Amino acid sequence: MKTIAVIPARYASTRFPGKLLADLKGKPVIQHTFENVKDTGLFADVIIATDDERIRKTAANFGGNVVMTRPDHVSGSDRIAEVCRDLVFDLVVNVQGDEPFISKEPLEKLIAVFTDPKMQVASLMCQFQEDHKNPNIVKVVCDKDDFALYFSRSPIPFNRDNPTDILFWQHIGVYAYRKATLLQYVKLPSGKLEEIEKLEQLRLLENGIPIKMVETDYQGIGIDTPEDLKKARI
Repeated sequence: MKTIAVIPARYASTRFPGKLLADLKGKPVIQHTFENVKDTGLFADVIIATDDERIRKTAANFGGNVVMTRPDHVSGSDRIAEVCRDLVFDLVVNVQGDEPFISKEPLEKLIAVFTDPKMQVASLMCQFQEDHKNPNIVKVVCDKDDFALYFSRSPIPFNRDNPTDILFWQHIGVYAYRKATLLQYVKLPSGKLEEIEKLEQLRLLENGIPIKMVETDYQGIGIDTPEDLKKARI
C-alpha cells in the first residue's frame, strides 16, 4: 500500500497569522512538522501544500518538498486534494502544519487500520480530563467500535450525574484517507453541522462516511494561538 503524507500550510490563520513561520527552538514550526513526518520513514513522499510564497521560500530553504496550490481553498482537505488528484498512491495522511511534535507511533497506528479494505477514513484521539469547555479543543464521541458519532467544540458527552469514571476524548486533527474517499469528500457541499461547529470533519458524518478513531497517547501541542507557541517553547 503506497502511503504519502501531505502537510497543508497556509499563512493566514485567523487566530495566529504566520504561525507556521514562527520560531520554535531555532526552527520554524513548519520545519519541525515536515522533518518529524519525514523521519518516521512511513511515507513514500512528504509534501508541503501551500498557497503562500513566504512558506514556499522557507520550506525550500530547509529542503522541503513544496507544491503551490490555489489560494481559494476553504479547508486543508481541499488543499491536499488538489495536490493528490494526479498522484498515484493508495493512502494519504493529512498532518496539519501546526503539529510540530507529531511522531511515528500515532501515524503508524493510524495507517495500520487500513489493512481492512473497507476502511475509508481514520483519525486520532486521546483521553483528556481537563479544560473541557475550551472551544479550541475538539471533542469526539464514538460508538462501541470506535467510529466517530459526533465532534464538537462543546463538552461531550454531557456529564449530567457527574460519575467519576467517564472518559472524555480529544480529537487530534490528523487524518488518513483512501484517495477515492478524499476526492469524493471534497466534492460534497458543506453541511449544516459543519457550518455550525466550524468543523470540516462533520461533513463526512453528515454524508454517511464513517471515520474510524484511533486511540493514541500522543497529545502534542497544536500551535493555534500565540499562547500555544509559548507552551511549546518550554
